[in-house]
Amino acid sequence: MQRVCLALPTMRPCPETIVDLAEEAAYAVATFGAEVHLLVLDTTDDASFAKNADAVATLPATPGVHVHHLGNAQQREFFLRIAERSGSAHDPELLLDLMLPQGVAYGSCVNRLFLGAAALECTSVHLRNDDFEYQTQDGQKVYPIHSELLSIGKPAGQAAAGVTVSELDPADTEKPVMVVSGSFLGELNVDIGEIRELDPQVYHDLVRLWTPPAWSDEDRDAMVDLSFKGVGAEPFVTDESVIGVPDIWKVYMCNVALDHRAYEKLPLLPALDTLGCDYALLHALVHSKSAGVVHNRHIVNYYTPERKTGAGFVNYQLRYVKLLLSMLYLYPVYGAMWDAGSDLLDERYELKVEPILAMVRDTFDADRAGNEHCLDEVERSYRKLGGKYAELADVVAERRQRLLDEAQKDAELWAVLIEAWAPMAAAARTEGLYPAADGASR
Repeated sequence: MQRVCLALPTMRPCPETIVDLAEEAAYAVATFGAEVHLLVLDTTDDASFAKNADAVATLPATPGVHVHHLGNAQQREFFLRIAERSGSAHDPELLLDLMLPQGVAYGSCVNRLFLGAAALECTSVHLRNDDFEYQTQDGQKVYPIHSELLSIGKPAGQAAAGVTVSELDPADTEKPVMVVSGSFLGELNVDIGEIRELDPQVYHDLVRLWTPPAWSDEDRDAMVDLSFKGVGAEPFVTDESVIGVPDIWKVYMCNVALDHRAYEKLPLLPALDTLGCDYALLHALVHSKSAGVVHNRHIVNYYTPERKTGAGFVNYQLRYVKLLLSMLYLYPVYGAMWDAGSDLLDERYELKVEPILAMVRDTFDADRAGNEHCLDEVERSYRKLGGKYAELADVVAERRQRLLDEAQKDAELWAVLIEAWAPMAAAARTEGLYPAADGASR
């Protein structure tokens, strides 16, 4: 029996999403006979937590589905306990801050799910988010976990029987399927669509800033056209899936299943307020030529209103700015991964961590001139848009040095977490999700 973790990080009230995920979990039990642990890691305030807890409390009891809803205090206890028991040379309080920081950290929230899944002794984690909907067909929801459980963790040669197209190299049949992913429909997965409506050229210029500077103009412009768009409006009709080495443009971190032999090896970048830092593991798997499946059970992405105006608008747009700055440190790592290819895998086809750690350390002294130029262009573009974007440009100018310093510090802290990760994952599996005296979940 597969023991899997259907995982949701949230920082807002999302009772409807919790109900939807419980239904997806029940589907996985009924269809595949899996044991599903629905893990909700909730960093909301007390009032919002209560709304989510009410949703959990009213879920129907389903044999084979186990629901875990942890708030800030429970998460803090768990991650500090794991950090202390891991035996890492790093300060447990520092590791706790990297796992559960005071602020929005897309990589950290997924890292927490990874260790939660390890503590629950799951063999795979199936990631969703709190601002999505399922597609429907003939009134039935189209659950990604259907495609995921057909393949995740299986030898690729065996999993090939469950897909519609095989692009698998005959030499790779013994590789385990480490990643299964669909994409998304709906709004851009980075909330900058308003900029495109206001001024398509400014939109092009801002998106181009996140493309690799070493690429040709033609390739950079092609990347702009691809970025953040998912599959457009392509609706689900019938299952289509491809096994082989996935295309990085066809995997989406909010609609993905990962094998434990991947996420227990390499953590995501624990950067604060930085979009895109949760994709590092996917890059490692794709560039190392690990086996994966891409399917068409895409989810529907939408955005909640708090990021559209006022402080919510400024905070979200700064996360995009920090995405741009992070690439000075991430692109060299991704490029080195690409160059290493399958040499990043050991004899069991699992990621070698030491070479990746060396790649990350090599970026610490990167020349900041590229990021200085990036911020110049960001300010120019925002001022051209005027209004609230001109005010945003003032914020960027005011925080300029801080933003530059944080981008470098984020890379350094990623190296710290990579060093500590394997012992922390092992400690999570040994310790379990709950203190021994607390017993099991509901």
